Amino acid sequence: MEEMECGSLLRGTLPHGCQHCREGGKLVLFISGRCQGGCYYCPLSEVKKGNDLIFANEARVESKEDIIREARQIGATGTGITGGDPLLCAERTEKAIATLKKEFGVAHHIHLYTCSVNIDKLRRLEDAGLDEIRFHPPLEMWTRMDELPFRRLISRTGMSVGLELPALPDRERELRKALAFAAEAGMDFVNLNELEFSEGNYSMMKRFGYQIKDDLSSAVEGSEELARRLLMESRGINVHYCSSAFKDSVQLRRRLLRRAERVAKGCDEITEDGTLLKGVIECDEPQKVMQWLCEEFEIPLEFMNLDSEKERLEIAPWILEEIYDEVPFRSYIVEEYPTADRLEVERTPLR
Repeated sequence: MEEMECGSLLRGTLPHGCQHCREGGKLVLFISGRCQGGCYYCPLSEVKKGNDLIFANEARVESKEDIIREARQIGATGTGITGGDPLLCAERTEKAIATLKKEFGVAHHIHLYTCSVNIDKLRRLEDAGLDEIRFHPPLEMWTRMDELPFRRLISRTGMSVGLELPALPDRERELRKALAFAAEAGMDFVNLNELEFSEGNYSMMKRFGYQIKDDLSSAVEGSEELARRLLMESRGINVHYCSSAFKDSVQLRRRLLRRAERVAKGCDEITEDGTLLKGVIECDEPQKVMQWLCEEFEIPLEFMNLDSEKERLEIAPWILEEIYDEVPFRSYIVEEYPTADRLEVERTPLR
C-alpha cells in the first residue's frame, strides 16, 4: 500500500482521472445540479443543489467558449464532469465531451460521475469521447449491486469503470459489500473519499450523528480509519483513498498555481499556495492616480492595473510597501484566489 500526500492512500494503480487531478490539471465541469440520488451526505452548496446551472471550476458557464476559456486558464490536461447527475442532462453532457475532445484532442482525458446506470446514454457518451466513468450509487444499493446492469456495461465498454464512494464510518458492512462486488464484477478501481461536513449537508450530517474529527478539518471522525482498514484488506482491485486534506492541499493548490501562472498580471505576486498578492489603492479617480504615480514615482505602467470590476487601482505589492506613506489614499495588500470569482483571502491595511 502506497502512502500518498496528505494522508491519501493507494493500493494498486491510481485511476487515470485521479492522475490529472493530482497534478492540478483537471477542469471540474459541473454540468447541472439536477439529481435523483437524494444522498443525505451530498456536499453541494444551496446554490448548486437541485439547480440547473453549469460551472467550469468556479466560473458560471453560459456558452461552450466559457468552458474552453477556463480549461485554457488552468492548462487543463483532463476534465471531470460532475453534478448532480450528468446523465439527467445527457445531451448537454454529450455536447460538452465532444467540444472538449475537438478543442484539446483525444489525449484530453474525460471522466464522469453518475449515480445512474443507463447503458444507452453511457454508450452515447463513450462515442462522444468519454474515457472513464465513476459510479456513486445511492447508499441503499451498496448491498444490492447485482440488481444494476454493471456486468453488462463492463462487458460492452472500452471505458475505465469504477466506483466512487464516501467512507461512511457507520456503514462498514455496506462498503465491504460494494468493494467485494466491484472486484468480482471486474471493475477497474474503487475510490473512497473521506467524508466531510459542508454548508450544504451540515444539518443532515449532524442528524445522523457524525462528528468533526478535529479543529483543523471539516472531515468526519472515523472516516479515514475505516478507509485505511478497507485498503489494508482489499484484494483483486485498485483502491484509492482520497483524504480531505489531499483535496485542499494538493489538488486545489496545484490547480490554483497553474491558473495563477496564466492569469497573473505584472502587478501580481504569486504565492507558494497559488494565490495572488497585489497592492490595492482605493480612490475616486484611479486613472488619474495611476498617471500621478507614473509621474511622481516613475512607476512603469506594467506594474499597475485599473480594475474596472472592483473599481480600484492595483499596483505591485512590493512597490506599494515602499511608497504607501506618500500616497494620500486608502492602501492595502490584498491576497486573492486567481479563480474566476476572485475570492479575497486576506486584506492588510497599509494606510
